[in-house]
Amino acid sequence: MADRTRARRLAKRIGQIVASAIEHEIKDPRLGNVTITDTRITGDLRDATVYYTVLGDSVDAQPDIAGAAAALESARGVLRTKVGEGTGVRFTPTLTFVADTMPDDARRIDELLAKAREADAEVARRATGAQPAGDADPYRTPEED
Repeated sequence: MADRTRARRLAKRIGQIVASAIEHEIKDPRLGNVTITDTRITGDLRDATVYYTVLGDSVDAQPDIAGAAAALESARGVLRTKVGEGTGVRFTPTLTFVADTMPDDARRIDELLAKAREADAEVARRATGAQPAGDADPYRTPEED
């Protein structure tokens, strides 16, 4: 079992190496908009999970997540070789690529917050000038003799 600090440093280094290799060395056009967001490694330093996201070309364009996943799978061996050369560890960890859903989740949360703000504004608009349905003082008071 490796030290947690060492594992964290190695994971960060693996992410840097993979991102650099995707940007400069691998010539697959499907990887043009791939961004490495996080890297995790097991305690025994044998398996590394690389999280990535695919950004769209424009605001309305849907990113090609399936194409990017296929390109990463086909480049896995080259990327593992680059990681082995760049880290200098005895056993080069296997690489697993997982699409990061954090941007989609953040976008969904932003949409829900916008809907909540609109609903609050509607309630506030309806509340202006509203009158109570019953008496002005709805609480019972003891009758005076």
